[in-house]
Order: sequence, then C-alpha cells, then structure tokens
Amino acid sequence: MKRSEDAGEKKSGIGKHEVRKIVREGYGKVARENTNCCSGGCGCNVEDGSTQGSFYSEEDLGSAPKDANLGLGCGNPVGIASLSQGETVLDLGSGGGFDCFLASRRVGNEGKVIGVDMTPEMLEIARQNALKGGYSNVEFRLGEIEGLPVADLAVDAVISNCVINLSAEKDRVFREAYRVLKHGGRLIVSDIVLEGDLPPSIRSSSSAYIACIGGALTKEEYLSKIESAGFKGIEIVSENAINVDGILEDQLGVTAGRGDSAEKTRPLALSVTIRAFK
Repeated sequence: MKRSEDAGEKKSGIGKHEVRKIVREGYGKVARENTNCCSGGCGCNVEDGSTQGSFYSEEDLGSAPKDANLGLGCGNPVGIASLSQGETVLDLGSGGGFDCFLASRRVGNEGKVIGVDMTPEMLEIARQNALKGGYSNVEFRLGEIEGLPVADLAVDAVISNCVINLSAEKDRVFREAYRVLKHGGRLIVSDIVLEGDLPPSIRSSSSAYIACIGGALTKEEYLSKIESAGFKGIEIVSENAINVDGILEDQLGVTAGRGDSAEKTRPLALSVTIRAFK
C-alpha cells in the first residue's frame, strides 16, 4: 500500500529539502546569536497564559543549566511523561537540551536520555551544558527526526517540544518514533496545530516556517498522522490558544483586521500536548 504523502509538504510551496535547509540555518542562527526564532508573538515561544517559562515549575527552571532553556518550547512534555527510574528517553529536536536535562533527573543514573538534533550549533550548546552540569546519563546525537540514529525498540518514551511542526515529512517522523519505541512505550509531544488553514503566502514563507506556523497542520491532520503510524490511546492532554497576529504583522507584513482577506490569514492556532502509546 502506498504511504500517504505529508499534508504539510503538499500544502506548502516549499519542498522538503528546502525546508530542512531553512530550519537548520534558522535555528543555527538562534543558537549562535542567542535570539528567539520569532520576533513577534508566534507559536514557538508560546506560554500557557502569560510569562516566559510558565509551562515549567520554578524547581524545573532552576534545576537545569540556564543556557539550555532557549525559550523555544510550547509545552512541557516531560511533566506528563510519567518517567521512572531506569527508563530510556528520546527527545526529538533537543535544541539546547533543556527537556533532556529535566528527563535526566527523573530516570536517574540507571536510565538514559538521548537528544537528537540536526543543527550542529544546537548540539554544541547541549553538549557543553551536559559537561558543565555533569549529566553522565545524557547523550546528544546529530541526526534528523525523519531518520533517527536510534535502534529499533530502544526507548521507553519519545518526547518532543514544538519541533515536529518544522518537519516537511511528519508521517516519517511519527513512523520513526513508533519504530524506536519499545512495545508499551509512549509518545508525548507538545506542538503547534491549527483550526482552519493558512493561505499559500504564509505556507510558502520561510519566516513563518521557522516561527512554527507555516508548517503547522490542522489538529485533525496531526492526530491522524499519529494514528496512521500505529499509535493507540491517543489523547490531547492540554490545549492552549495562540495569538498569531505577531508573526503575521512582524514577520510577514500582514496587519490583522484589515478586511476579509486579512481575516482569512488568521486561523486559530493551538499549542497542544498529546500522549499516545505503542
């Protein structure tokens, strides 16, 4: 049976190889310059109500190296992963390593945390943080989430925080997550989804893609891809609305509220955290 093509790529005017290049360069710049991927109120640094870091407890924020938290997440997958001592955890798109370091504490010295990222600059930050913090049970690997450098049936939990929306091949990402999970393992992802669709001008914008909006799927499409990969017990654990006016105006020059055409560029964006099982 022919596998379904990825809806995000089909809708976008950007090919998968160009998407990979745009994302690698964009997040390399974030790492080098210590800046956020979004200048306005976009999805990749959304918080659950107001202030930066509110997805995490004060204890979490103080327990990991400060440089590891680059403010790029849209949830706290570790917080609902129910990790246990001795488990192996895989983080898709680990960035500066913040969620990996939180997971490290929960799985203990007998456990292991693997972070995978395709951006060398991000890996350098994460590895330096691991050395400074003495995280002997954390390993960071260079790789793409569409083709994970991880063996079959190797991990107990797969987590990801506002990264899968950046892939032009989301079907492959979820199939890879399923492949590396042990039977009974779980997937916990925080990501950006839409209610409604984006116009082609935004779908084809590299700025919108890097800002976690241009590559986002509708909530129904996203959940369908998880199910198609073989996962069961799929559940939306949390859901928060996002104001996308910032990205539309600051990065794409679209001012919200100017007639019908402007309104059509404003679908409801959501930050969701989803749990599913193999």
